[in-house]
Amino acid sequence: MKILFTIALILISTEFCKAQKYQQISGPAQGTTFHITYQDKRDRDFEKEINQILQAFDLSVSTYNPNSIISQVNKNNPNVKLDAYFVTCFRKAKEIWSLTNGAFDPTVYPLVNAWGFGPEKKSNLEQKKIDSLLQFVGFEKIELVNGKIIKKDPRVQLDFNAFAQGYSVDVLSSFFLKKGVNNFIVEIGGEVYAHGLAANQEKWRVAIEQPIENKKDKNEAQVIIELMNKGVATSGNYRRFIEVDGKKLVHHIDPRTGYPTSNNLLSASVFCDQTLNSDALATGFLVMGLDNAKLFLEKHPEIQVFFIYADEQGKYQVFMTKEVMNWIAQHQ
Repeated sequence: MKILFTIALILISTEFCKAQKYQQISGPAQGTTFHITYQDKRDRDFEKEINQILQAFDLSVSTYNPNSIISQVNKNNPNVKLDAYFVTCFRKAKEIWSLTNGAFDPTVYPLVNAWGFGPEKKSNLEQKKIDSLLQFVGFEKIELVNGKIIKKDPRVQLDFNAFAQGYSVDVLSSFFLKKGVNNFIVEIGGEVYAHGLAANQEKWRVAIEQPIENKKDKNEAQVIIELMNKGVATSGNYRRFIEVDGKKLVHHIDPRTGYPTSNNLLSASVFCDQTLNSDALATGFLVMGLDNAKLFLEKHPEIQVFFIYADEQGKYQVFMTKEVMNWIAQHQ
């Protein structure tokens, strides 16, 4: 499972928010936290509705909830009823899986568990064990047909955690837009969508962390980005990892090899109109590695990124697409 990495929100003071009728809501969600700031001319409090949406989302696509729809799909429950959240995640996952030539693949779940990055404890992995798990990894082995999940092998399991938080950001953003709220920012577990303007009537500002190994606290900002009507998700290998025999193993598992990824791309921030796309692609890029990610971007100029990678001397270097250069408010 991918733990989504914190993009620290650069928020104005609470007093200034009140003066401009900007409200704030925060709390726990999906094993992490959420923070929302919004302006509503009718001064409505949406906290109850937001919590209800997040609870319904968790009941749909959380592998950590044994009663969720995705958990029931993984258990091959023939009576499970799919909802709109699950169906959207499945269809989008198929799209990104195809787009990335399998670098992003939610059927990697058995391997994620085996390596100790899911709900289960780490297994003692040998090549034979990995090879056996790879037999039922591959998104071509599962289909959605007439509202039903069809598996070519019953051992195929799904994990949407690599992009579900990004999708939940989109769900809440859609909620605000339907309510006629045009100025807001939604952050869940570091995945962000910003719409309209902040209380200072400027674009929203978010920070992308330096990729320093740190399992608990936030890191200093590598760059500050001005964001408007855009989603951004960051994935990296510096916060969720384990050490085995003195070797660092990161939580991104390459679905083609069965092993944790090993390349010099440390952090991938992806900017798209939908945060779901940003989140899924960020995972795919970390699996691809820097060079293959660059080749992908040459074919998809609509996707904007900010990469941090290590050069041959181990020093941090940055690669960004041209449009992102115009969004930088502060660069370290």
